[in-house]
Amino acid sequence: MSTNTELIRKLRGMTGAGMMDVKKALDETGNDVDKAAALLRERGIAKAAKKADRAAREGLIGSYVHHNGRVAVLVELNCETDFVARNESFRELAKNLALHVAMANPQHLRREDVPQADVEAEKEALRKQALEEGKPEAIAEKMVEGRIAKYYAEVCLLEQPFVKDEKQTVGQLLNDAIATIGENIQVGRFSRIAIGE
Repeated sequence: MSTNTELIRKLRGMTGAGMMDVKKALDETGNDVDKAAALLRERGIAKAAKKADRAAREGLIGSYVHHNGRVAVLVELNCETDFVARNESFRELAKNLALHVAMANPQHLRREDVPQADVEAEKEALRKQALEEGKPEAIAEKMVEGRIAKYYAEVCLLEQPFVKDEKQTVGQLLNDAIATIGENIQVGRFSRIAIGE
């Protein structure tokens, strides 16, 4: 089945994937752009998982200073080679991550970084809230497990909805970048400074 050039252009614009990957995905899905985009995303996540254990010792510091000068952010974004660190899309990703940190104010990078005492305190508060709403103990426990995921999405950078596209998390944004750029990319650390906080 031959693939329409316009469909290839559209899907590349949507996903940022390479020409051959886009063409193959369109061929496999009968030129259904939405299905092809989903297929490329799945493959990108698989590629990202394969690259996750590769050393990311290069990179750059992305920065953002809010227009009023009251909030500033530095984000260490790591990759495998200095070639990628100089790449415009990698630099743009670092800037976008710094902007996100300024706006969303995450406290931790990932779930594993949240102190267990904080998690237990949040669970206890959620449990009390559910019981005060009149929920039975078993239901309250299930509610706590559901609501704790929301807590992680508030405090962990990689689980937060990305400020420029809330349909994807910051973690998904990184996975998409890994699939597009072809190297392991990791946020090393970040720091946010705000006047009065």
